[in-house]
Amino acid sequence: MARLGENRYGKSRVRLSRITRHGDRHEFNEWTVRVLLTGDFDTSFTEADNSKILPTDTMKNTVYSVARNSKAVTIEEFAVELGGYLLNNNPQVTRVSVEVDEKAWERMELGGEPEATTFKLGGPELHTVHAVRERDGAWRITSGVDGMVILKTTKSAFTGYIKDKLTTLKPATDRIFGTAATATWEFGEGLPRHADVRARVIAALLKEFAAHDSMSVQHTLFDMGKAALAAAPEIARITLTMPNLHHLLADLSPFGQDNPNHIFVPIDEPHGYIEATIER
Repeated sequence: MARLGENRYGKSRVRLSRITRHGDRHEFNEWTVRVLLTGDFDTSFTEADNSKILPTDTMKNTVYSVARNSKAVTIEEFAVELGGYLLNNNPQVTRVSVEVDEKAWERMELGGEPEATTFKLGGPELHTVHAVRERDGAWRITSGVDGMVILKTTKSAFTGYIKDKLTTLKPATDRIFGTAATATWEFGEGLPRHADVRARVIAALLKEFAAHDSMSVQHTLFDMGKAALAAAPEIARITLTMPNLHHLLADLSPFGQDNPNHIFVPIDEPHGYIEATIER
């Protein structure tokens, strides 16, 4: 006999742009939102009864409506506001999950001065948040950055690893280190200033990556995590995922040329995949 297990539903990839006008100076945000609800929905699956189902199209409209009146400055604030609205207006919902990704739009500078209404996309990375709350519980907020593409051309080595009959990789004492890093961090007690924490965490990650004398991706990942925890006492732990995007030395010997660490072939598949959580 079949029975219904854990279930949830919602609306994904709800995209919106927002202009906040302060006189002749504007702020611009571009967000992608996903909402998932858990609650008393069993009969919609088992008895074709939709009487407790909030249409996902209504969820999409709710995102836009809440955004219209929102004073949220950060994606964390907006996620909490949107999730709170859905809980308050839907007694059949027992848990809400809201995820928001934000593109890295930055204000342009012209002649060394910030331009009031013009922006450029700062990079491929996304700022992220995942906010979850049970009806009678507190918000659990995980912030992050996804796809932060960084690279350095020195201070990276890989030696001393296991060598067996299938090993063809040669030791390297000075190699290119490139990655598209993803980081997520969880907050401890209290209500942090999310934008300030995000700025400190990202700055610490980038500074440590640049300065670190790396003996492996694992080595650098751990010290980046340590630096982030030191820079942001508000966070309890940070998880880093760092694929190793290889740049392989090109073999120019068939052409009678040497290659003193000068010409490389970039590849992103297959790539090494390193992930760890660093905790206090």
